[in-house]
Amino acid sequence: MDIQKLDINGFTLRAEAMYKRLAYLYQSAGALPLLPDILPQAYKELGNASEIVQIAAEELYQQNEELIRTRDLVEAERQRYQDLFEFAPDGYLVTDAHGLILEANRAAEVLFNLSKQVMVGKPIINFVTLESRQCFRSLLNQLSKSDRNKELLVSLLPRNGNSFKAALTVTSIRNQEGKPQVLRWLLRDITERSQFELLPLENDFDFIQDRPLHKHCSRETIILYPQVLWYVTEGLVKLSTLCETGEEVLVGFVKEGMVFGSSMTSLHTYQATALSDVSLVSIHLTEMAASPRLSHVLLPKINQRLRQTESFLVISGMRQLEDRLLHVLHFLKQEIGEKVPQGIRLSVRLTHEDFAIACCTTRVTITRLMGKLKKQGKIHTDSKKHIIINDW
Repeated sequence: MDIQKLDINGFTLRAEAMYKRLAYLYQSAGALPLLPDILPQAYKELGNASEIVQIAAEELYQQNEELIRTRDLVEAERQRYQDLFEFAPDGYLVTDAHGLILEANRAAEVLFNLSKQVMVGKPIINFVTLESRQCFRSLLNQLSKSDRNKELLVSLLPRNGNSFKAALTVTSIRNQEGKPQVLRWLLRDITERSQFELLPLENDFDFIQDRPLHKHCSRETIILYPQVLWYVTEGLVKLSTLCETGEEVLVGFVKEGMVFGSSMTSLHTYQATALSDVSLVSIHLTEMAASPRLSHVLLPKINQRLRQTESFLVISGMRQLEDRLLHVLHFLKQEIGEKVPQGIRLSVRLTHEDFAIACCTTRVTITRLMGKLKKQGKIHTDSKKHIIINDW
């Protein structure tokens, strides 16, 4: 008998047919005289039935295990997105198509000085000042006609507090008929940011000093949010994606004074990982749209990321693996190198796995090539395992 995957319907039909044959054999066995071929035929039928039951039990067990794994994955993904929503640095609201609040995160509670339990069920327009309500209603009307994200600068009024300027970004989630069903709102207080336009800009500190710091430990994954840029105030961040084989591919490094975010790429899979202890501040794209001076400051930093991406494209196109490694080391020497008596020391400790990802090869191969470079006197390491690059 061929062992194959059984579905529930097929197993049921075969079990019913087997039951009928066994019932017939049982009746025949009770008849006199006993037919000589009844007993062997019964054994054969029982053996077939036992095999079917065994195969079905194995299939059901495997299906049950697969369902458990799928359930755990779905639950983990659900919790991940719940955490993204709940602990986002900016206020997030979910409303129905008419603006009735269905969900709110912790940052929204702080903005409106209300608990989410109190906010849920109330129209979001209740928190919009009277002078901004006409613009707000116009925005709601536009959402029924367009799938694009909408942005608006309004004044919001928290409970028992003063109104503040806010940047709103709203996304419409539509049903099968194409009608708005759920609205997702991103809210950000830009009152202090608006003062930035009135002050002289001397350096980056002028526009990041009032923003909260978000700290990440080394090797921790950094959550990326739509419409938000992360500005690195300290540390080094690795940006990567996944190729079709599931292997990680390096996209770039982001050091202090540079920016990154999901809005700067069209890659479906885009991951940011702290390569050291990292401190970040968030900058919403709406702020850039509302502030030409802020855009003027950030544009060179965005261009710096683009130039870096081009450098990695050139490196990835090199045929010789050793050439790719040498160029990666040279790039890192320029980006994160600090001069010491022995040469140029990379300020962040990078593993052979990091270099393997950067060079599109294996960790074992990188270890071999690193050993070769050490023998040639091109690199060595200090007591803290930081790579020191000699002049070559």
